[in-house]
Amino acid sequence: MSQTAIQHSDTSLPGFEAIRVPAYEKGGEGLHGHRTRLREKFMQRGPDAIPDDEVLELVLFRAIPRREVRSLARRLLYEFGDFNRVVCSSPARLSQVQGVGSAVIQELKIVQIAAQRLARAKVLHREVLSCWEALLDYCQTQMAHLEVEEFRILYLDRKNILIADERQGSGTVGHVPVFPREIVKRALELNASAFIMVHNHPSGDPTPSAADVAMTKAMCEAGKALDIKLHDHLIIGKSNHLSFRSEGLL
Repeated sequence: MSQTAIQHSDTSLPGFEAIRVPAYEKGGEGLHGHRTRLREKFMQRGPDAIPDDEVLELVLFRAIPRREVRSLARRLLYEFGDFNRVVCSSPARLSQVQGVGSAVIQELKIVQIAAQRLARAKVLHREVLSCWEALLDYCQTQMAHLEVEEFRILYLDRKNILIADERQGSGTVGHVPVFPREIVKRALELNASAFIMVHNHPSGDPTPSAADVAMTKAMCEAGKALDIKLHDHLIIGKSNHLSFRSEGLL
């Protein structure tokens, strides 16, 4: 039986013309001293005392061990806006920035996956209502800066404990196909009693479209037929989210 998918250069940059690379950053023992001082500052003062450009420098030290990296860190922040967006940007976009090679991309992606794993550990196998804010943080970490739409299902047991987080698929900037039959089938395989739908809007605006509303209604009905509850549908934007249940849409 066929399934139906529901639609739903090292040249100066503006604002940095006055920046000069200090002599201690240009190589030799001076470069080593700068790195040592920055690492000591991080350990002694803590992460809250370190601005984004210096945190990014610390990451870049491993990728570029014998050259100054302050100018590259600031170039990346200028290009993407903040530390989070730098780390979460795609390898293709990162590689377009002068000075970024495979080693830099690898270090940034290691930081990204580490953040995702830490956020995931705070919610998996826990009762979702008791860690709702952590769940939202996890979804933001996973999906907020994706360049295409991605659709995930969080499966819950009878005690609303998160037992699985599974990516159902990804699509274009504004569309990803969703197959209700497959989602319900997987819920039965996991012996799940409820599920939460999560998808992102690459535009950054989490306002639901008419297709989002229709798809949510269809998924709710598909679940009801087998006594599997749709607990919520979350839409993740760049810096915020929307909950269908909180908005009275579910």
